Amino acid sequence: MEIVTYIIAVVLVFFGIMFVVGAQGEFMRVVVGVVLMAAAGVMVYLTRMRPQQHETTIVQQIDLTGDVNLEQMKCRNCGGALSKDSLELKLGAIYVNCPYCGATYQIEEEPKW
Repeated sequence: MEIVTYIIAVVLVFFGIMFVVGAQGEFMRVVVGVVLMAAAGVMVYLTRMRPQQHETTIVQQIDLTGDVNLEQMKCRNCGGALSKDSLELKLGAIYVNCPYCGATYQIEEEPKW
């Protein structure tokens, strides 16, 4: 949308200059040319001052294979109870950070066979 605004502003400036240059002493043509150039300037100013709304949301999902039963996760090192805040996804792998002993390790899915 910004590109379209800039193109319209360039066209307005072009016609504004044409009106001013071709005025040949007619005051009204000079006024129209100045108004066209001012309108182009206002369009560019408003386009630049508008807040940018380019927000990207990334959603990561974990697809588990086979049957999954919910149970309390415990740290392999100290046996402390882990919460969802202890899990972190890095490069497609699930890592656990134990808040009690500080251990960090990767969760590996065991084959079902």
